[in-house]
Amino acid sequence: MAVIDGNLGLLLGDSEAKAKTQRQRLPIAVVLAALYLLVLLVAVIYPSLLARDQPLAINTTQTFLGPSLHHLFGTDQSGRDVFSRVIYGARSSLSIGVAATALALAAGSALGLLAGLGGRFLDVVIGRVLDVLFAFPGILLALLFIVILGANVTTLILAVGLGTVPGYARMIRGQVISVRDAPFVEAAAVLGHTRWRVITRTIFPNAMRPLVVLATLGVGQSIVFASSLSFLGLGTAPPAPEWGAMLSAGRDYVATAWWLEFFPGAVIVLFTLATTALGRHLQRHFEGKDAA
Repeated sequence: MAVIDGNLGLLLGDSEAKAKTQRQRLPIAVVLAALYLLVLLVAVIYPSLLARDQPLAINTTQTFLGPSLHHLFGTDQSGRDVFSRVIYGARSSLSIGVAATALALAAGSALGLLAGLGGRFLDVVIGRVLDVLFAFPGILLALLFIVILGANVTTLILAVGLGTVPGYARMIRGQVISVRDAPFVEAAAVLGHTRWRVITRTIFPNAMRPLVVLATLGVGQSIVFASSLSFLGLGTAPPAPEWGAMLSAGRDYVATAWWLEFFPGAVIVLFTLATTALGRHLQRHFEGKDAA
């Protein structure tokens, strides 16, 4: 019997060890996403480490050269190296995405907290406002801001950020309501904690836990949003290197110089996939599920 118990204990121990190993082993998609984002971070901080040419350097003798060892992504209509422009454009594109996401999360969190904790009247009023904003497509709302304030980087950040506020506000409101009615919040109130202390020490930290996941996913969405507006000529003005503006400048030559559209577009798509993979992994981690 002792032998059987010992073997059973070894089997259980092996199963637990394997389960722990599976939880600790990162999926290959998450590893690749992290490496890609790390490369982009280097491009933001120190672009000259990755690109040897200046993004605005014009060379009329090397226009429309295809991808090669000397020009990895080819050259554009002015002879500028597309790879260098993509690398240097990471700073502008990612700055817009991060700033717009931070603005959207801040405004959405404030509205969500007010709706969830401000009583029925505030909840109804904010809910109706969000319903009205949801009735407008995000791109249409962004265009409205740009028409009123003019096309520039600051307006682009405001347009993208405010255009995505309703979604964040509704998610935060739902999270606040679920936490507000949780037993541990009632226990904190029974113990004599003030309402402000319950909100700041109990409700707020637990309701804001999904913000890490939302921020990770939101940056990719904001960059796609901002690139769409830049593609329409409503963002960064050419010839500044920015991914959406590069797509806009290259659309007239897509039949003869496909690389002008392909490589900036591929960088945007890969960034979105990388942030989505990382965000989903973080979501599963916070929910206590296996990373695999």
